[in-house]
Amino acid sequence: MNIRRLLDSIVTRLLALALLIVLTGSLTRYYALSAFLREDLGKVVEAQQLALANYVAHDIDEKVAQREMLLNRLARDVPRPLLEDPARLEQWLRGHYDYQPLFSIGMLVLGLDGMAIADYPIAPGRRQISFADRDYFHAALSGRSYIGKATIGRATKVPVLPMSVPIRGADGRVQGVLVGITALGAPGFLELMQHSRIGNHQDSFLLISPRDRQFVAASEPDMILKALPPPGANPLHDKAMSGWRGAGITINAKGVEEVCGVASVPSTGWFVVARIPSKEAFATVDRVKQFTLRNTLLALGVFTLITCCGMYIVLRPLFVTARHADRMTRGELPLEPLPIHRNDEVGHLISAFNRLLHKLDRHQVELARLAHHDPLTGLPNRALLTDRLQVAQAQAKRKGNALALLFMDLDGFKTINDKHGHKTGDKVLWLVAQRLSAIVRQTDTLARIGGDEFVLLLSDLDDNADDIAHTVAAKCLEAFAAPFSVGVADCPLGISIGIAIGSGLSTPDQLLQAADQAMYRVKKTGRSGSETIRV
Repeated sequence: MNIRRLLDSIVTRLLALALLIVLTGSLTRYYALSAFLREDLGKVVEAQQLALANYVAHDIDEKVAQREMLLNRLARDVPRPLLEDPARLEQWLRGHYDYQPLFSIGMLVLGLDGMAIADYPIAPGRRQISFADRDYFHAALSGRSYIGKATIGRATKVPVLPMSVPIRGADGRVQGVLVGITALGAPGFLELMQHSRIGNHQDSFLLISPRDRQFVAASEPDMILKALPPPGANPLHDKAMSGWRGAGITINAKGVEEVCGVASVPSTGWFVVARIPSKEAFATVDRVKQFTLRNTLLALGVFTLITCCGMYIVLRPLFVTARHADRMTRGELPLEPLPIHRNDEVGHLISAFNRLLHKLDRHQVELARLAHHDPLTGLPNRALLTDRLQVAQAQAKRKGNALALLFMDLDGFKTINDKHGHKTGDKVLWLVAQRLSAIVRQTDTLARIGGDEFVLLLSDLDDNADDIAHTVAAKCLEAFAAPFSVGVADCPLGISIGIAIGSGLSTPDQLLQAADQAMYRVKKTGRSGSETIRV
């Protein structure tokens, strides 16, 4: 089977159509399932991230509030005379710090000039540093508690979060500032978000201060205390900066898609971002897509195999029939009805083809008959007469017998056509054929070779061929004695007969020409009759 035949095969086209339908359905399910899983899983992951953000935000809020509460209580309890006695004030701080060590870097008391009066634990050089430029110092001087901007500690050189409260005198005036400093990475403070992880990623949490426009803390160390990205870099971050809280999917400043949950830390004005890269969040979707794709390809292969086998089984009778018909057209098998193997659509098609073949055979037989017979009378025509004359001449030559040819022409037929019309004339010709056919033997041939011309071939005659020919001619003349009744009209007719007697040495043309000449001689007499010429 060549490539062109394979491409033109209905099996190939049906298989291609079936594969296209299956592939379209598989791809539709592939993309629809992927979209559904991503949407459904996205809601779950968003809810998860929001829950994580709320949990971490609540934890941070409690720890900050706990420290702020401790500072306020200590500020109320500080003996005011100790503000003038740094040594005793340091002992007092030590006693309270050891009892509740919430500030990992320590506590210190600042004077109104911003210089440290006392601190504990003692940090070398801290008392020589002025804190007058710190935001939390100015806020405390104004009489309010304040959580300062996270920064690098001047003495410790690590990221710290300072908190301050004013120390008021009996008259309510601010006499000093109590400051507590906690390292951002200190145990029991922000280590939960800096060291916790989701999946295989550590950059899962961000603690953001909108007031200071900085990352207070982050799971990614190099982001701690860094400035926030400019507006427009992260749409979800911009919404969170304007007060929105919730969960969603966004593209961060690095161009990575991630699922984020945003929750507030009420005591500080901060908010926590719990985030996870979409690639990891939707890893299940990717695995499902790969699984679906692999199974789709496997299913296509199995479907192709099953479909090919199924179509071969279903269409095998058609293939067998096609080969059978092809062999008949090449002459390897006789023309015959094609075999029907199953009574299905293919069997119905073969049955219809067999009926068509039978009908064509009948038409072919009819065409063959029309090619050799006169359509009006049903008698052999000139072509068939010539064939039979050649056969009879060959037999006469082989056997040494004679043959006779009677050339008959109707007398008065033109008058019938002119008087009664051609329809009546055709009926008369048919009746003439019937009367003449009743005379001849089965081995003889009566033919109509023209409008009103008939020829009778008598073959296989012995030595008395002349007598037989004249006897037959007399019977023909006798058949025309009675008129021909056509409807209400009686049409009399005569007949002129020319007889040619020949042997195997004469040719068909010679016999026909001689019989025709003999007939014209009778015609010239003006009466019905016959005349014989021996060739």
